Amino acid sequence: MLGAVLVTTAALPGATALAAGAVGSAGAAAGYDFADDAVRVTGAGATADAEPLEAGTTHRSTLPRNGVLYYRLDLDDASDAYVSVTAVPGADGEVTAVDGIRVSVQDADGGSCSVQSATFGAARSPRPVTAWGTREIDPGANRCQDPGTYYVGVERTRPQDSPPDDWDLEITAAAEPRPRQGGATRAPESWDSASPEPLAGEPERRAGGNGFAHATLVGQGVWRDGIRPGETLYYKVPVDWGRQVYATAELAGSADASGYAAGALRLALHNPVRGEVDDAAKGYTGRRTTVGLAPLPPVAYPNRYATAGQVGALRFAGDYYVVVHLAAQVADDFGQGPFALTLRLRLGGTAAAGPGYAGESRPKGLFEVSAQDRVAAPGSGGAGSAGGDLAMKAVAVGGIGTGSLLLLGLAVWTVTARRRA
Repeated sequence: MLGAVLVTTAALPGATALAAGAVGSAGAAAGYDFADDAVRVTGAGATADAEPLEAGTTHRSTLPRNGVLYYRLDLDDASDAYVSVTAVPGADGEVTAVDGIRVSVQDADGGSCSVQSATFGAARSPRPVTAWGTREIDPGANRCQDPGTYYVGVERTRPQDSPPDDWDLEITAAAEPRPRQGGATRAPESWDSASPEPLAGEPERRAGGNGFAHATLVGQGVWRDGIRPGETLYYKVPVDWGRQVYATAELAGSADASGYAAGALRLALHNPVRGEVDDAAKGYTGRRTTVGLAPLPPVAYPNRYATAGQVGALRFAGDYYVVVHLAAQVADDFGQGPFALTLRLRLGGTAAAGPGYAGESRPKGLFEVSAQDRVAAPGSGGAGSAGGDLAMKAVAVGGIGTGSLLLLGLAVWTVTARRRA
């Protein structure tokens, strides 16, 4: 029975390393895992030739070194629209601190709705970088309010110093409906900004995913994995309205504590549409290093009216992403690893009701915490708690029973076929 449980568990997301009891595997750092259902789309050199991005769909494309690529959005006048672009450079290319991508959203007349950039930073380590664009409905605005055609522009921020190879892109488009009734139109001016005590306890092994679409589901708790230089790990955290996210990442010391890698350990939080909320990075000298995010306000709909970008990005509930990157340059002085990584996640605040949307988001359920995630998220009253353990046992038993029935049916079919022959 124990063997059957391990086989069933290994089939769950992120469970391969858990079942094997390993922290990382031999070889080079893992690359980015794109969404399995991503639709191919080709960026155009001019808006007239731009192909459409469908809300609720993940797309794949490529970005050359030079020039702007355009994609088309067909929008109504009742929804906020969001586009995120994750650029994945080759692991061997040399990048600069100010290199990265720029994402812009324009109306049909060329008016700017939003512009945002994401760069590699001081570590100069090739890694997935994500920037997002928005088109927001605001009765007081004069631009980007009409229904019709909009364009998304994607380009490199420093093409003259950028690697010559094309970068792979993962692009998502989402639509957020308006609330049924008017609510607050100002961001909260104060919140509990004190840093709580770090979570204690024995870390539970949880292998991180290698992309947004394959992020490992976790909740409040202390989680451990191994990370190699150049690798980026993704964790998905369900966050309800009214809740606050606190996160720290700790990198274990190296046997060879001589050398220095700038900005080596990077920790970032992304919202449900993959927009970056905040990030922090710290250099590595071979000694144990911890980096943490600054205290952030609770998730609330009126946060979108804040002038501070970190607050504005905390505008909806749903699955948030904690992303950890270890700079490739760490290998120069401290070896290939893997290095023990401890991630501490705490959810503060109190769950509250949402704004009451007038329609469905695209994709459906994007701005809410699903019942499935509530049960399945380890440490959030899901797996790891008494109720979660019971649910996971039921899943395992159900999986074992189904598998046994399938094997039994296959055996009966085989015997019957042989007798007939």
